[in-house]
Amino acid sequence: MEWKVIEELLDPQLGIVLVVCWILGGMLKVTPHVPNWSIVYIVTGIAILLAVMLLGNSTLSYLQGFLCGAVAVYGYELVKQGARGVQSNEGDR
Repeated sequence: MEWKVIEELLDPQLGIVLVVCWILGGMLKVTPHVPNWSIVYIVTGIAILLAVMLLGNSTLSYLQGFLCGAVAVYGYELVKQGARGVQSNEGDR
């Protein structure tokens, strides 16, 4: 798959939405009384709302928002699991 195809999936204007979702997810993670399972839904809902506000009300805006939320949660998990993997490998040495 070419990088050009991936660039076309997410509108460049939504970079800020991605950052906001990542920060929001981190804040929710440490907030008492917010179950972990609900964070993905909250982040995705906010991402869709922000995308529609920025791009207008269209099916593509909803899809773009969904992708922003998914990328934010996935990115967080990549960093978290990567750090956990490095720590466990260091203990093996």
